[in-house]
Amino acid sequence: MLPRRPFGNTGIDVSILGLGTVKLGRDQGVKYPNDFAIPDDQQAAQLINMAREHGINLIDTAPAYGTSETRLGQLLKGQREAWIICSKVGEEFEQGKSFYDFTPEHTRFSVERSLKRLRTEMIDIVLVHSDGNDEAIIRDYGTLDMLAQLKAEGKIRAFGMSTKTVEGGLLAAEKSDAVMVTWNLQYDRELPVVDYCLAQHKGILIKKALASGHATLTTGEDPVQKTFQMIFQHPGVSSAIIGTINPTHLRDNIDKAIRAAAPGNRK
Repeated sequence: MLPRRPFGNTGIDVSILGLGTVKLGRDQGVKYPNDFAIPDDQQAAQLINMAREHGINLIDTAPAYGTSETRLGQLLKGQREAWIICSKVGEEFEQGKSFYDFTPEHTRFSVERSLKRLRTEMIDIVLVHSDGNDEAIIRDYGTLDMLAQLKAEGKIRAFGMSTKTVEGGLLAAEKSDAVMVTWNLQYDRELPVVDYCLAQHKGILIKKALASGHATLTTGEDPVQKTFQMIFQHPGVSSAIIGTINPTHLRDNIDKAIRAAAPGNRK
């Protein structure tokens, strides 16, 4: 079974791998190396059940992931308590294109819409889906302030931001519960954010750990195993989000994550 780690000081424990669900609801405008077909309900249910049986309790979605939230509302019916749901605000995806709205009014609307789509009374984690202008979003829009208010109202348990810059990640960590950053074998520029979150007891989620399916090594080593060893040796990492819809790949990722996170491999 996959081990779990604290999600900062939120009181939430998450499996070290989370299941990303963009491929359950969107096949346009994505940056994966191969085309894929969106799984039908039976295939999606089998994938989710497999993830749960092997210890995954974190599932990641977003309004920008097409029909992902709506499908999860049905697929997780009867097993809501088994899952930590992470969704987002800020990015919308309509007619094949993304657009952004970080206003407090849209932030509230988005969270309340996600609650309905996911058929839940509370979302565990909500992150701001950044367009790259991290600092401006935090300073100019009040998005995080609205998420803090929604947390106080009991509609979410924890909030933060999926950032794209070191400066934005540090600022988000200062003003929220958690940050999602990119970290993989080809990119480690946001590592200072992970270090800061560890020191400040904030949650850290890793996105694009396998470079959206492009992870490679020239040394002959397994890039997935190498990636997980690098990421999970850092005690600041709460979880890495893996977006596979292939059951064989999912099981392989789980096995390698378990090995990478074994106590003898930790710093």
